[in-house]
Amino acid sequence: MTPEDLSGLVLEAVSACVAAGEFAARVPEQLSMERPKNPEHGDYATNVALRLAKEAGRPAREIAEAVAERLRATPGIARADVAGPGFVNVTVAAESLGALAKDVVEAGSSYGHGDALAGRRINLEFVSANPTGPVHLGGTRWAAVGDALARILEASGASVAREYYFNDHGAQIDRFARSLLATAKGEPAPDDGYGGAYIAEIAQQIVATRPDVLDLPDAEAQEVFRAAGVELMFEEIKQSLHAFGVDFDVYFHEDSLHASGAVERAVQQLKESGHLYPKDGAWWLRSTEFGDDKDRPVVKSDGNAAYIAGDLAYLRDKRARGFDLCIYLLGADHHGYVARLKAAAAAFGDDPSVVEVLIGQLVNLVKDGRPVRMSKRAGTVITMADLVDAVGVDAARYSLERSPIESMIDIDLDVLVKRSNDNPVFYVQYAHARTCNAKRNAADVGIGLDVFVPETLSSPFEAALLTALGDFPRVVATAAELRAPHRVARYLEDLAGTYHRWYDECRIIPKGDDEITDVNRSRAWLNEATRIVLANGLGLLGVSAPERM
Repeated sequence: MTPEDLSGLVLEAVSACVAAGEFAARVPEQLSMERPKNPEHGDYATNVALRLAKEAGRPAREIAEAVAERLRATPGIARADVAGPGFVNVTVAAESLGALAKDVVEAGSSYGHGDALAGRRINLEFVSANPTGPVHLGGTRWAAVGDALARILEASGASVAREYYFNDHGAQIDRFARSLLATAKGEPAPDDGYGGAYIAEIAQQIVATRPDVLDLPDAEAQEVFRAAGVELMFEEIKQSLHAFGVDFDVYFHEDSLHASGAVERAVQQLKESGHLYPKDGAWWLRSTEFGDDKDRPVVKSDGNAAYIAGDLAYLRDKRARGFDLCIYLLGADHHGYVARLKAAAAAFGDDPSVVEVLIGQLVNLVKDGRPVRMSKRAGTVITMADLVDAVGVDAARYSLERSPIESMIDIDLDVLVKRSNDNPVFYVQYAHARTCNAKRNAADVGIGLDVFVPETLSSPFEAALLTALGDFPRVVATAAELRAPHRVARYLEDLAGTYHRWYDECRIIPKGDDEITDVNRSRAWLNEATRIVLANGLGLLGVSAPERM
């Protein structure tokens, strides 16, 4: 029995009480079931009586007693007790709770999936680093979190397009081109330019393919370095992301918005609608009318488009492609974009809720108790390749996904290379490998999945493990709703601990010459159900589920 099944039974009990005139209240459409901190208080608890008390005009405990009485007569419920000011604590019958193991096994890779977001078309933009250098540590965090979020949204029924906005237009590209040209000529990089060994590497590649480039006038040579340098850098970024397990459905070039006239069309539409006004020779968006803290210049006094003009055209393009929700994952220095992008949506006549902006915080690397501050190749920043080289893809992804994105995190490289329980990803992966080993060992003595007697799974350790497995669909749904992949990671760590305790106390293979019983066979089902949930959860995070460690 899943928490969703149980919540349905509780709502049926409430409906029966209302129909019988025991109290008068509107029956909630949905109800969440919580796990009590103390297992002795039952498998699940609900505050439905507290929610209904005011409307019913009755003490919450009286309502709770009426609901509990109905539940006690419900098949599959072993106990229903009233606690505190009006909580109802429910203990599920062993056969009903145990049946969950079979449900999980039969569902397989689809267990945990739902349809709460069915029909939604979501554009999820993340990373979107400038093509002026390798993906840095902040971008690496968004790569891990963004890809995990996409997987979780898809598991909740949404159609998700992963999109990378390629910033190949503007001043930063000019500085990049000038840096490449200067390096190729053996000159120092411009004061506002880019350094690091990667600049020399790219410059050398360009010169090797275009030996005549340094014979050209500087303006022409700079254009060669611009076009070739951006292409080489972007290809390296894509390869790094692919090696990290992240591939995008769309690589959208900012420059295409300007070249196609999309920026001009967006500006003209806003002028015609009255949402742009002239001031001091520039054109300004009336963004304060839509909740922004100040109006934003869209066309500068020199006639050139301001950076926000591209954002306006880009949002307009996303909506024209049929996305009903546009999610942006942006870095800690982009707080101003939240109101700005919502104002842009409103100015085009959209509901601002079609835009969501998730702001992430910084990542610090620590080794030997001290901060790691410099990359040999990038010069001033730590890159995705640096982190992966140090700890591997799985540890890198998991460590970046297991904390809320709004929290700054410190990653201890010494911990992430340990093959011990101190390393969270090892702890979870080892639990999965242990389920696989237990399955192999059981098969060697003839214990398979041919017999299942759910009521034999009656120990407190089995109840705890089954209850944890039943929580997985709710955890995934909540992670999707709150855009919080870290909830899946923390759940897996708790599940791994619960499994290890069960494994140590409840034998699948009997001792010595003891006879194989239905308990042993049913425990094989529970072991397999745990394997499936661990694998499914790790899959949502883009982390491998090894069968041997």
